[in-house]
Amino acid sequence: MKAKIAILPGDGVGPEIVAEAVKVLEAVARRFGHDFEMTEHPVGGAAYDRCGDCLPETTLAACKAADAVLLGAVGGPKWDTLAPEKRPERRALLTLRSELGLFANLRPAKVWDPLKTASPLKDEIVARGIDLLIVRELTGGAYFGKKGRGEGGKSAYDMIPYAEHEILRVARMAFEAARCRHGRAVAPRPPKVTSVDKANVLETSRLWRETVTALHAAEYADVALEHLYVDNAAMQLVRDPARFDVILTENMFGDILSDEASQITGSIGMLPSASLGTSGAGLYEPIHGSAPDITGKGIANPIATILSAAMLLRHALGLSGEADAIEQAVADVLAQGLRTPDIASPDGPPTVTTSEIGDAIEAALTGK
Repeated sequence: MKAKIAILPGDGVGPEIVAEAVKVLEAVARRFGHDFEMTEHPVGGAAYDRCGDCLPETTLAACKAADAVLLGAVGGPKWDTLAPEKRPERRALLTLRSELGLFANLRPAKVWDPLKTASPLKDEIVARGIDLLIVRELTGGAYFGKKGRGEGGKSAYDMIPYAEHEILRVARMAFEAARCRHGRAVAPRPPKVTSVDKANVLETSRLWRETVTALHAAEYADVALEHLYVDNAAMQLVRDPARFDVILTENMFGDILSDEASQITGSIGMLPSASLGTSGAGLYEPIHGSAPDITGKGIANPIATILSAAMLLRHALGLSGEADAIEQAVADVLAQGLRTPDIASPDGPPTVTTSEIGDAIEAALTGK
């Protein structure tokens, strides 16, 4: 297969972790006979320093022309004083999502067997299994709604708009994901979607619940559906995460719940993500930030970015076997005991560097 992949290293540890993911993608291309044209483009604060724009037009054009986009991280204290509309998080990330038509963010949260002790949850809770997927609506809600100040800046408001078609398209993606996960599961169980809202208080949540319920009845009766209020869902995530398969929710709730899920798995450095639309390039990135405090130290965990590359192969290019191979290589390396500091035990063996664990995953993938 021939494919164009836009590479956006970004800020902080972004260039370090993306380099390891590129290394793994190159290994996949060699092993499976693919031709991946990977070109690097500036984004985020690094792009602002270079040309005064966190998302240069050339970068956006390259992303639109690509089959998929792999992103490291953007932002950092250096650019916090920029006007809100110019900051990396808003100008780069939100604009990319909008311009590429990306309305759903898929964030898997899984406890890998060798890392069970890294979870802060009790052993008996982890033993029941943590392997869930959060499907977060990405372009609506409070983050994109009308906002402003009144009374001389002493009052503020944020609108939370949602239209039926916005809910339908992300809900459909969640139901489809539940079907696909059911087919790939080692120990299959009935596919299930948990739709999270605040329908006892918010009118937008009542529309959300009505729309999801109607879609389920019309098209996805084979998938179990339950509704939870967001506060209960947050509680259940730490009380009994094994009860969840696919969690579907709106933008702000998804932002909060996915970060909570990252912590119950042991390290935010292990969690990938995919931002998808109905067509065009998807955006694949680790869910952690730019981590300026550890930039340049060679200790950042690249596994979330490498697993994001696996999601890229699966969702953007339809290469499920190649994605499985990356995930198996990660599992093999973790089973060997290799750890970056964020997933290491205090009494465990010495930790390895960012590039060393990337080298090990590449070797496991190619059989070297």
